[in-house]
Amino acid sequence: MKTKNIIRICGVAMMSAVCLSSCDYVLEEQPRSSYDPSYFTTQDGVEGGLTALYSHLRNLYGNAYYLTSLEAGTDEYTYGHSGDGNQKDIDMTGAGQISSTTVRSDAYWGQGFSDINTASAVIENATAVGIAPSLVAEAYFFRGMHYFNLVRTFGGVPLDLGAGELHSNDAPKRTSVRNTVDEVYERAVFTDLQKAIDDLPETPRVTGAVTKNVARLYLAKAYLTYAWWLENPNNIDTYPATSKRDKSQAANYYQKAYDTALAAINNPGPYKLQETFRDVNLFENDRNAEWMLWADHTLESEQYNGAGFGWGNGAAPENYAGWFTQWNYCGDMKAQQHDKTGKPMVDDKGKPVLMNPVQREPIQGLGRPWTRMAPIPDALKKFTNTDKDSRWDATFATQYRVNMAKGGSDCPFVIGANGAQIKNGETFLKFLSYDDPNVVYTPSNGEINAGVMPGENAFVINISDISRQSFPGLWKTIDTRTDRNMETELGSPNAGSIRPYVIAKFSEFYFIAAEAAVKGAKGDKSARDLINVIRARAGKWTFSVGDNCAKVEDHSAELTEATPAEITIDYILDERLREYFGEGYRWFDLTRTQTWEKFASVYHIADANGRQAVEKKRTIEKHFYLRPIPQGQLDAMTEKAGYQNPGY
Repeated sequence: MKTKNIIRICGVAMMSAVCLSSCDYVLEEQPRSSYDPSYFTTQDGVEGGLTALYSHLRNLYGNAYYLTSLEAGTDEYTYGHSGDGNQKDIDMTGAGQISSTTVRSDAYWGQGFSDINTASAVIENATAVGIAPSLVAEAYFFRGMHYFNLVRTFGGVPLDLGAGELHSNDAPKRTSVRNTVDEVYERAVFTDLQKAIDDLPETPRVTGAVTKNVARLYLAKAYLTYAWWLENPNNIDTYPATSKRDKSQAANYYQKAYDTALAAINNPGPYKLQETFRDVNLFENDRNAEWMLWADHTLESEQYNGAGFGWGNGAAPENYAGWFTQWNYCGDMKAQQHDKTGKPMVDDKGKPVLMNPVQREPIQGLGRPWTRMAPIPDALKKFTNTDKDSRWDATFATQYRVNMAKGGSDCPFVIGANGAQIKNGETFLKFLSYDDPNVVYTPSNGEINAGVMPGENAFVINISDISRQSFPGLWKTIDTRTDRNMETELGSPNAGSIRPYVIAKFSEFYFIAAEAAVKGAKGDKSARDLINVIRARAGKWTFSVGDNCAKVEDHSAELTEATPAEITIDYILDERLREYFGEGYRWFDLTRTQTWEKFASVYHIADANGRQAVEKKRTIEKHFYLRPIPQGQLDAMTEKAGYQNPGY
């Protein structure tokens, strides 16, 4: 196997697996230093290929650059204060330019085809080495999943990697032909995922393994996406050209999406919604029953974690996506230091000695700050009724508390807003979910670029005044470490997160079915019925993340009663934003529904160090609905003409 293969199918299987028949253990990985195609003619080789398909998920999910390609440039995120070309190019506001070398979707092109080749090798050799159909079905799932993600990102892609359609390839090939979108769906995505549904078990054979309902989720999403592609309401170009884009067939696929999603909802197996939205993403509840697929990480060993514990370089397979969505809270907030008696400290020139009252800490809500992507205030304002709908509270880190004692400081307090003494554990700064007219930003706040308001001890920032430099971090995906005494120590904040990165959730079945119902699918449950299951859960509280205390309240009835009688696609997209903000869903949602320009062409955000929001306009041309084929792919080909997507 050579890296010059045209679809870059190197690195087929680097792991062998044990414990494949037990449902009590997670997959165990044993690195291999070398391999060749004959490896797959053995039972160890086929089992190793299956394990590799799971471990390679880390190269995509938790990879912050791949997340950038799915979030930056949408209505959820823009580039942050420390954003570079990876974020600015994709913002489409003139700060950079999209090209075949700048869009980080290239991460999926390389990894996706490598794993497709691995899956094909497993499928071709499994029977001969005596692997059960239920295990082979896992390979069918991954091949179908990867082809689905590739086709909805790039348009039509090759089904023949050099050895024939849907066959594994072990020889270099410098030519390639792209199949059409309909061919990829009909010959690979639908057939592979249906085969997976037929042969997979209802319950996972090991923790985190795929099941019938995991395959149903991806098949339902594929049907829904294909239906939109067929309907093509805004005349978005496809590539390569095909004569089979028949609008009259769309209704059939909307119905298939609805039926497949409802089949899973009515037969959930081991999966279910968590009681509260906070429970879905709470560190202590990782790998819960709402999670269906994830890229696993662990603190048990660096081998099983896929990355080291001491230092992170910001590269796959680390889980470092949360760093990109965290502002520099530990550098941008300063306060005058006091000695242990409470006396203000000054230097030999009489100037105040400043300190960081909130220091870097690897707990959920803090973590390592890189400020690469900033949330857009216009999107944050879609989190309404935040005292009742828990999704604002359990999505963002909105309150930053003094933790200087963990850093060794004996300073008893720092001075907050309105001269208040802020002690360890108390809130020093908070982001509001609304605009309060009483907030005043004045130079007197010194190093704190935030406002004050009457009766509030913490500094505050109105939602409209969020900037590229200071913004609420993404609480639900940020670091947590348990190898330190978090009651008294800051710990090591520079390594990637040891949390799994969740890829698929049971909740999405409700959104898929609701969207299909809006598009005309018929069944026992209406779009409003389905969306209200999600909204009812959002109204249930047991704890407030922002206030860091118990909050046992149930506003389900109020939220469901407020749901419009007629559900629209726009309303579903707003609900999806509230449910999955920052998780990598948004670009796919906007491109699937052909609403990207409608939702994201204009946004407002304050520049760094300012509190005055400015309007930014994006130029979202139709050809941007397909990502460019990576330049590395083109460079490896002898025949390049017509391979690149139009417009690039």
